Amino acid sequence: MANPILTGISLAEQELLYSKLNVYNQGRASYKEAGAYLVVLPRPERPQHTLWIYSPLPERQAIFFICNLSENIHEALRVASTLCYYSPRCLYIVEYNAKRMQSRGDDIVSFGKYHGHFLHEVLSVDPAYLSWIAFKYTPRIPKQERFVQIARIYHSVWLDFQQRRNRQKHSSQFLGKEGETVKDLQLTVTQVRIEDNPYRTHIRKNVPYFYVRQVLKLKDALGNLVAMHINARTPSHVSGQLPVTEHVYRVGETVHIASARITRTYLTGTTKTTRLSYLKFKDEP
Repeated sequence: MANPILTGISLAEQELLYSKLNVYNQGRASYKEAGAYLVVLPRPERPQHTLWIYSPLPERQAIFFICNLSENIHEALRVASTLCYYSPRCLYIVEYNAKRMQSRGDDIVSFGKYHGHFLHEVLSVDPAYLSWIAFKYTPRIPKQERFVQIARIYHSVWLDFQQRRNRQKHSSQFLGKEGETVKDLQLTVTQVRIEDNPYRTHIRKNVPYFYVRQVLKLKDALGNLVAMHINARTPSHVSGQLPVTEHVYRVGETVHIASARITRTYLTGTTKTTRLSYLKFKDEP
C-alpha cells in the first residue's frame, strides 16, 4: 500500500513515522490473507483520525469502521498500535475512500435491544452480544448471512483487543521518553490531593501566603497512568485551601491537554506512571 502524505508534520517526521510503522509491521501476516487495521486520515466532516478494519472475506464492502482516534497523528498511531499490538494483522495509514468505506446499511442491527445501532457500537458497549450475533444468530435471508459475516469480523477485532487486555491487565505503559512532548491527550482524573507548594509559600508582613497546588493522578483510554501538578495562580491565606478563582478538579472529570512535556517516568512496584509538566490545556489561548 502506498503511504499517503501527512499534513501538519515535517517531511523528516513523516519519514521517521513511516519507518517506525514498517518496523511495527515486520513479521505480521499479509493483508490479503489476514486483513489489516487502517488508520484513516481526517477529512473536513471528521477532524479525527479513525481506526478501521479491512477484511478479505466479504465479497462487497470489506472495510468497516471501529472507532475514533486523536486529531494528532502521533497520538492516533500510538493508541491504534497499542490496541492492535498482539494482532497478526498489519497496521497502515490510508486516506478515506467513500466508495469503499461508506456504510451500505448491512452492518446495522435490525432486531433486539440494539435495533438500529451499528455493529461497531455494539462492539464498544456489549462484545458478548456481538459474539452471540456472530455465532448463535441464525440468518434466514442472504442479507442476514452477510450481516453475520460482518459481525464475525468485528468479533475478530474484539479478540485482538482482548489479547492486549489479557496480557497487560493491571499494567500501564509510559506515554513516551523523558523530555519528549506529547500532544492531544484526553485523560480522566482518578485521584486529587490538595497541598501547599513549599517552594512558593511565604509570610509577608506577618500575613501568610499559601500557594496551593492540586496533585492529580489520571489515566488515558488505554489505562496508562499519568501524574501532574496544577499550581494555583493566586495565593490563599488558608493552608490547603484553593482560592475561589481556581478550578477544582474532581474524580471522574475529563481533562483535555493540547501539549505537555514528559519530565519523569517512574515505577511503583510494577505500575508505570508518566509525570507531565509544562501543561497547555485545550481551552487555553
